[in-house]
Amino acid sequence: MNLSLYSAIDRIGLGLAVTLEVLGPLAVALIGSRTRIDLLCAVAAGLGVYVLVLPGPSSDYLGIALGLLAATCWASYIGLNRLLGRRLSGLQAPALGTSVSALLYLPVAVVLVARGDLAGPAVGYALAAGVLSSVIPYAADLIALRSVPPRFFGLFMSIHPVLAALAGLVLLGQWLGLHEWAGIAIVIGVNAASVIVDRPAPSVRPAARPAPAAGTPR
Repeated sequence: MNLSLYSAIDRIGLGLAVTLEVLGPLAVALIGSRTRIDLLCAVAAGLGVYVLVLPGPSSDYLGIALGLLAATCWASYIGLNRLLGRRLSGLQAPALGTSVSALLYLPVAVVLVARGDLAGPAVGYALAAGVLSSVIPYAADLIALRSVPPRFFGLFMSIHPVLAALAGLVLLGQWLGLHEWAGIAIVIGVNAASVIVDRPAPSVRPAARPAPAAGTPR
């Protein structure tokens, strides 16, 4: 998930890449629902992505595909994290997942060390990225998904594109066009609507009957 997201950011920018990725939680919020409202939300989400990307001859389709791959991984991550959070206690699930991932990427680390690309400041940046993008958020997600339904989790995650766009603007100098802001707003609005509209109405208990007065025949 992170590898495809970082590759997408490198090609299409932070705001667009994260907005495409947040379609994963949106899919989780919509999956399994068959009402007309949910269908309209799915269509509106597709419209929002089209407005955001505005495909053309100059579009970076590989970067867009990487962003969508990150979205697919994120949707799978939410479902698996909720399942493992119920079956494993504490933080065993993210600890196990991180260990397996580290073993799989060990050959890559060996190549980077041999080329001299993983030395000095690069090691510090890698450790910081690992803690801030994996250890802390994955542990927090696991704890949250034990008590929060996936649909509401997807709603809260929809704020990511706005934060990413602001971070890209402040830290990377990546300015977004009007259509990109419009696309981000549509995706976030659809994500919110998919949860709020489908919220079950509170149950109303019938009012208790008044006790009969003394001497009143039953």
